[in-house]
Amino acid sequence: MTDELSSNEASDRGERMPRRVFFKAGAGLVAAGYAGGIGYPIYRYLATPAQRAAELGAITEMTIPADKMPAVGTALQFLFGNRPTILIHLEDESLVCLDAVCTHLGCTVQFQPDKKIIHCACHGGTYDMHTGKNIAGPPPKPLKQYQVETTPDGQVRISRA
Repeated sequence: MTDELSSNEASDRGERMPRRVFFKAGAGLVAAGYAGGIGYPIYRYLATPAQRAAELGAITEMTIPADKMPAVGTALQFLFGNRPTILIHLEDESLVCLDAVCTHLGCTVQFQPDKKIIHCACHGGTYDMHTGKNIAGPPPKPLKQYQVETTPDGQVRISRA
């Protein structure tokens, strides 16, 4: 009986945590973990469009050095901000810069110089290499075109249209 009294006295003084309190604290931690596990992806999904818009708006112009210029009939893929972009050096010495993200499902497109097209391997979409216009396949819209200007020292300045 003295053992029973001493354990009750200890719990009254707060030295031992009762099982019920321990269980509630544990259940609360598990619930908080589940809420975070479900809530964080939802937050990232909703925050992503705003974040992308801010990142895209942050960079409006960039310069490619003369030594990085693609040879005639070839292309250079690079990032304009966070967007894959392609600079094509056409046979007539002109330059075309297009967004390298397919307008169908967002795959990265590739320049195929032998066929003189821009091709999306995901679903077979093709674009005109001069204008970015969708020619065949599922892409619903043309590729976004950027303004291209060659400086007197041979650098290429690319800016949003």
